[in-house]
Formats: sequence, structure tokens, C-alpha cells
Amino acid sequence: MSRQQQQQQSQGVVLTGYHSNAELLPKTGASCPPRSAQDHEPPGPSRRTGHYTVLQSQNTQHGDGHGPSTTTSSTKTTSADPSSLPNPSIAACPRSQPSSSPKLGSSPNSRSRPRPPCQRCNSQDSLDELEMDDYWKEVENITGSGGEAGRGDGGGEGEVQEEEQQKIPEEGEQEEAWLTEAGLARLFDDSLAADQDQEEDSAVFLSTLTRTQAAAVERRVASLQQTLLRRRNRQHVPDVRDIFRPPEKDEEPSELKGGSENGQKDVTSAETETELNVEVAFSEQALTYRDNQQRLKGTTSPNSPDDKLPNFKLLRDKTGQTRVGDLSPLDMKKVRRLVLVESTALFDTAGIDLKAHKAVKVKTKESGLFGVPLATLLDQDQRRVPGTKVPFILQRLMNHIEEEGLDTEGLLRIPGAATRVKSLCQELESSFYDGMFPWQQLKQHDAASLLKLFIRELPHPLLTVEYLNAFIAVNKLPTKKQQLQALNLLVLLLPEANRDTLKGLVEFFQRVIDHQAKNKMTLNNVSVVMAPNIFMFKGFRSKVTEQQEFSMATSTANIVRLLIRYQNLLWTIPKFIVTQVRQQNMESLRKQNKERAVRKLLKKITTDKPSDKAVPEESSQGFIRVQAPQFSKVSMAVQLTEELQAADVLTRFLSQDSSVAVKREELCLYEIGGNIKERCLDGETYMKDLFQLNPTAEWVIKAVQR
Repeated sequence: MSRQQQQQQSQGVVLTGYHSNAELLPKTGASCPPRSAQDHEPPGPSRRTGHYTVLQSQNTQHGDGHGPSTTTSSTKTTSADPSSLPNPSIAACPRSQPSSSPKLGSSPNSRSRPRPPCQRCNSQDSLDELEMDDYWKEVENITGSGGEAGRGDGGGEGEVQEEEQQKIPEEGEQEEAWLTEAGLARLFDDSLAADQDQEEDSAVFLSTLTRTQAAAVERRVASLQQTLLRRRNRQHVPDVRDIFRPPEKDEEPSELKGGSENGQKDVTSAETETELNVEVAFSEQALTYRDNQQRLKGTTSPNSPDDKLPNFKLLRDKTGQTRVGDLSPLDMKKVRRLVLVESTALFDTAGIDLKAHKAVKVKTKESGLFGVPLATLLDQDQRRVPGTKVPFILQRLMNHIEEEGLDTEGLLRIPGAATRVKSLCQELESSFYDGMFPWQQLKQHDAASLLKLFIRELPHPLLTVEYLNAFIAVNKLPTKKQQLQALNLLVLLLPEANRDTLKGLVEFFQRVIDHQAKNKMTLNNVSVVMAPNIFMFKGFRSKVTEQQEFSMATSTANIVRLLIRYQNLLWTIPKFIVTQVRQQNMESLRKQNKERAVRKLLKKITTDKPSDKAVPEESSQGFIRVQAPQFSKVSMAVQLTEELQAADVLTRFLSQDSSVAVKREELCLYEIGGNIKERCLDGETYMKDLFQLNPTAEWVIKAVQR
């Protein structure tokens, strides 16, 4: 069957199965430069190809200026020509060596013939086939090592871990778990209806949601109601219509009115392709994009692949950027609830229904290094050094690799000897904390293999069982901007230990990539090598089909690529989320003031009207009082000007107090009180703009609490 006939017969399908056959390589490789002598390999079997069985697709994805994502769905049946693989962009360079996928074996009909030399394409905008070969080689290395090193072989105590089990929730369980995690269990649990504090908390939370966020909650409440009615055959759960009142015909939703506190500005306003608007909810932007695409359906091509990585930047915010760790634990709890709802709403706009898995408790080692839960490992490390964010063993392995030099060719890609790595793992388990391990004898490639082994041996995936599917589903979002926004939200959802460890890893990967001229490890090379180590948790290969594993290869490599490339953006808290937190705090404060005033009135202690904290007299005259209780200069007055930034306040303070022994980078100006619990300010925060946003806040200089 010709390629044209194949395309005509299979519009709107998804891939469900892969069947291998063979296809000879083209005789020329004009699209790639000649291959260097060290990369050249003797002729081998021809490129593996095949075809997919297909299932009719229900959703059609559209691209925008950044192009559609890498996804497991396709719009045509295909032989496995590079241009027709799940990610069309991997056709950037013809393959010159056979794939080493451990599962998808070459066809017995394959023939050998001399092939033209070809090297990896230099562009990092897409994943070419040669780079994907590294993925399958890494899978083969993982399989060949048996994955046994460090599994109960060291000095750790306790039970040996079992394979991680994923439990698919029963009907209604997923919605219940989601609402409970969002702090909205009252919407389905009658026993909580009498809890006044819970009810008020839910009311405050719901009052700050955007249109798409409210729709996400409403959708899950309605679904759960139907499930509960079938399960219990009774109707005294809250009706979703009592929770969300639809707006009147002539009334805009409050969160969409111009100039609202929630920053819901006109999302259709012109933006450059590289700008990330963090003042408007990502799901609202996605909804506008979807509506625009539907209107332009007749003039845009649904199949316009563009796998480039734009140079995204955040829109300038004068009130300062908020990074992970800048907010107090109380406000971070609010952030997490909002992010859960927002991420779900974002996937909802693209018609992506995430089926979250539940982590089932497994027996794990209670101490040691490899195969120990992250939380347990950090707990034992924090007893030695309080405040530790990344496990000592992982830090030491990364440091050792860097000390040996990052110019080593094939770093992270070339494996160490499996038997030696296993022996080293046992030796580390017994002597790491005693300081007796002979680091000077540890070869660099062995250290890299131990680093990857540590990640794979975690009892629970680094990206967690709960959110692993969501990370993979990011590829289904239609634009690179939406993929980046979704990753930003998912990073914020990770438990603190996982989030900090992932941050340490991607920072290390970037340092490796910075030496790519010598080590030949580009962004794409590092991504495809690390993807199976991050996503192939214990028991993974026994739980997926061959086709699923094949489809996931490019998808997971793309996720790792985005995590590394945009790490400076992903560990930030979007302004619209911080704005919603401020709204919740203000609403709670108003309720508290009202209750306090009522109590005072009943006791006839005072007849003063309730009011928020008064603005200090200095502030009303254009000055703020900056406190520094930890230092000899306890406070100072600072005049507010249009150009005054938080960094300027610190500079002025240090110039007036020479006795400060703390380094400048370890100090931070904090915004405390008013509509935020506590926030460490970005050095480029404009103080006058922030003061206008939170006039009753106190300003305190102290050592950074991270």
C-alpha cells in the first residue's frame, strides 16, 4: 500500500500496537554532515520499521506558534518511517545504526548493506533518531544490569523493598481523592457539613477560583454525585448547583472583569511568542487559545509539527517574582490546593482526562542509601546536617563527577561495568557515612552509573506514582507554552523532597550540558539517556505493553528536555496563584475582624468599628520602616521612590551596619503580614508597587530560611 493510500485511510486514529518489519536505509544522507571517525560504526542490520494497529481517535490536536507537542497519538497509520513516528521531529537525521530497544526486536528479514555516514544533528530543537538510539541503549543497559545492584545488598536495615504497585482507583475514588487533596471534602462528605471552620475555609477558597478552575471543581463534584447516587441510592450530598451559581446573562464572571484583584486581564491581548503571562490563569489562557483555534479551524493546519524550544521569558512583574521556598508553609498549603485545581483545569481545556494512580504501600529499607524512600533518606541526612534538601549520597556523586571534570566524552551515556557498579554500591552502603569510601578510586563513568542507579532504585518514582501519568500527559497539550505551564504546576505539586531533589538533578544536568563541546552531551543527549532512569520505576516494564514503551520513549525524553531547558521558570510560583493566596488571606482576615468586633461589642469593651490594621504614619508620608531584629541596627526608615528595589534596601542596610557577619546573598527582605503570611522578596521587587499592593505589611530583614 502506498504512503498516500495509508494516509487517506487512517485519518483521526491513535496508535495501539506496533508490529516490526524491515526497510532498507536510503542511499544518501544529505541532511546530515559527515560522521567523525570516532562515531563511525561498521555496517549493521537495516533500520527497524513496522506498522501500528490503530484505534479511532476522538480528539484532534491543533498547534499554535510553538507547534503541537510530542504525543502518543497520531493522525495516520504508518510504516515506521522517521517522519511517521509518534514525534515527527525525530526524522531530522537518518539512522546509521540499529535500535537497541530490548523489546522491539529487529525483523528476521533485515538485510545488511553499507550505509552512508551520518552524525548527530546539531539542532537541539528536536529529538533525532540517532539520539533516540541512546534511549534504547540505556534501556538495554538497565535491563542488562538486572536492576539488582543495591537492592538489599548493602548495610541498610529493614525489609527489602518489593516492586512498586500502582492501584487504579475504583469508580468515584479518583474524584473523592482529588476533592480531598484540594481541601474540598465537605462538598461530598456529609459528616463535615457541621464543621464551621471547614465550611468557611472551603467558602473562602471557592470564592477566589477563576472560571476554568471553578468548572474543574464543578465537573468532579457532579461526577462524584452521580457515582454516590448509584452507590448509596440516596440524595443528601450537596447539589453542584447549590455550590456554583451560574452568572446571569448580563453578568460577567467576577474573576474575568477587568482590573480584578485576580489579575484576569484580557487574555487575547497581543503577546510575543516567547512571553509567559503569569498574571492570568494558565487555564484561562488555554481556553482562549482553544476558542481561537476553533474559530480559525478552516484556515489552520492541524498537522503543523514544530518541536522548537522557544526562548520563553516571564512578563516583568514589579511586585517581584516568587520562587519555591519564598513563601511560608501556611501559604504554600494554599498554593498547593490552588495549583491542583488549576493544573486539572488546564488539562480539562485540552480534553485530557488524567487517570491518577494511587501509590500502594510497599515494604522498604528503613536505612541505607539505595532503595530507601526519599523522605527517609533526607530524614537521616537532616539529623546530621539540618536543612539538607538533597540526599548526601546524590550530592556526593554529582560533586565527584564534577571534580573529575565534565569534559569526559559520553558522560552519563557510557555505562560503568555492571559487576563493578554492583560492588561499589555494596561498598557505599557499608562505608559512605563512615567516610571510609575510597572516592579517589571511583571512575567517572561508574559514578554516573551509580547516580542513575540511585534514581531507579527509589521505592517510589522521583516524579511520584500520583503524578507520573500527568507528567507524561503534558506532551498531549497542543502548544509548547501550555506544556511549560503544565510542568510549572506539576513541579509545584511534587512533595518537597521530590521537588528539591529533582531541582538538584536538573541543575547538574545543565552543568554537564554546558561542557557539550568536549563531552558531546547536548540537551537532547542528556534527556534521552536520563528519561528511562527517571520514568522507568521498579516493575515499570512489566506493567506496559511494547507499544506503550515505544511511544513513551520520545514523550518522556521530551519531558526531561523541558525540565532541564526551562528549570529557571519551572521552580517559580505564578503571580495569579500568589494573587489568589492574597485574596484568601484578605477574606479570612475580614472574617476574623468581623468576629472580633462582634465579641467586643457583646462585651461592651469598645464601640470602635472593626478595621484592618492601620497604615503606619511613616508609610502615609512616603516612608516605610524596615525592621532588622537579628542585627545591631534594629530598624531604619526608607523613603519610597519609583525606582527603589528590595536589593537597594539591603544595600543601604549593610552600608549602615558594618557589624553584620552574614553574607549578602544569605540575607533577604521579607514582606510579612497584611495579605500574605510571609514572603522573601526578589531583589528586583519595586517597593512602592508592592507597598500599594500590601500597605499593612511589615518589612523585615533576616537571614534566608531555606
